[in-house]
Amino acid sequence: MDVLVNNAGIIRRAPAAGHSYRDWRDVLDVNLDAVFLLSQAFGAPMVSRGAGKVIMLASMLSFQGGVTVPGYTAAKHAVAGLTRALACEWAGTGVQVNAIAPGYVATGNTAALRADTEREAAIRARIPAGRWGSPADLEGAAVFLAARASDYVNGHVLAVDGGWLAR
Repeated sequence: MDVLVNNAGIIRRAPAAGHSYRDWRDVLDVNLDAVFLLSQAFGAPMVSRGAGKVIMLASMLSFQGGVTVPGYTAAKHAVAGLTRALACEWAGTGVQVNAIAPGYVATGNTAALRADTEREAAIRARIPAGRWGSPADLEGAAVFLAARASDYVNGHVLAVDGGWLAR
């Protein structure tokens, strides 16, 4: 079974009124355009073969507005929509398309938030698990979505967020 995991992403932080178009385009180029192009390039052969899994990396900002990350938020909303659009189109061919929406995970993209002691504490206080996630916390979701166990799961955006959305 072929599996594509669309996991590349960048973030640029600036208030919307001063967010440069260059930063906007850079974020959308990586976080949305590359996701579409890779899904198309790898998905077409999956559709032809009648089997495959495409796993997108969405975000909590696929559901929320965010602060000072307009390009990232727009791209992640679009990734959720693209997940559903491709799922609807490809489900009948045996290709499942789903997404993982990580909560606040300790990565390079969140380094600035974690370095701001007030913001970090406010974020952590809202996470029922009481901690930031780690990349390892996403492994189970990825394994499930890549496995035959998820053959009837299609177009789903799976939050892996320590309970963030439940709050």
